[in-house]
Amino acid sequence: MPEPRMVYIVCVVQRRRICSTARIARANGGRSAAFMSDMKLSLACSPCPNDTFMFHGLASGKMPVEGCELEVHLHDIETLNRLALRGTYAVTKLSFGAWMLARRHYRLLNAGAAMGFGCGPLIVSGGGRELSRDDLRNCRIAVPGELTTAHLLLRLWAPHAGNKVFLRYDKIIPAVLAGEADCGVIIHESRFTYERDGLRKIVDLGEWWEQTTRLPVPLAAIGVRQDVPAQVASSLEDALRRSIADARANPAAPMEFARRHAREMDDDVLREHIRTFVNDYSLAPGPDAQAATETLIRMATQTEADK
Repeated sequence: MPEPRMVYIVCVVQRRRICSTARIARANGGRSAAFMSDMKLSLACSPCPNDTFMFHGLASGKMPVEGCELEVHLHDIETLNRLALRGTYAVTKLSFGAWMLARRHYRLLNAGAAMGFGCGPLIVSGGGRELSRDDLRNCRIAVPGELTTAHLLLRLWAPHAGNKVFLRYDKIIPAVLAGEADCGVIIHESRFTYERDGLRKIVDLGEWWEQTTRLPVPLAAIGVRQDVPAQVASSLEDALRRSIADARANPAAPMEFARRHAREMDDDVLREHIRTFVNDYSLAPGPDAQAATETLIRMATQTEADK
């Protein structure tokens, strides 16, 4: 029998006041009754600085979702992806790579996306080792989750790369440094810290995507479950957009919230992370974001067909 999943509940926001719970809670093994009425919503995002920065207004109660009680959960992105396949949370961050498989459960909000230029995953190697795209055929590659967009971009760039080990994103660099992998696909704050660890960039997959498509790289989005009423989803989207705008205008409290949950504590890295991933696409994706999403789906479908 599998070990019960542990869920970190950050807080419960009740209409216009916040009731801190800061506790570890056990969730059931199947789909949770996360959305039990139009007054209660479970919302899940990652502890990465861009997410906690954007969601601070909702988690703190500063930007309430009218008539709703929010229960906010934090998980790493691959855990969020896996839970999204089961429709666990009413509202969740998920990779575009995972959303392709979870569309029966979720529609996307037009706010909160991780998308843009100069923000894609990198492939890095250790020991100053130079590797070509063809070399990946014989390399052991550490990847931050099977359902991540990073993995999907790797498959598009090097479909012949087959020897993969899937690790949590913050375990990739240690695995490469320890020689447990020849190279690794890094995301989140790792793209700002890999050089200080002595790693060498093989390719910037986001840059490759941009040169190939002339579109922003679509990494992740916010999905709302199909059983959430449209009016509630609209109110949530509006509150999230206000939360993002307020965080950018008044960053002190959101930065502290982000720092509290971040794995990388260096302030310069936190600021660069937020500046890179929280952008105008987070507020309003626009037509090129839609084109980027459709292009990613089309290229992924073609790659599967070519197998």
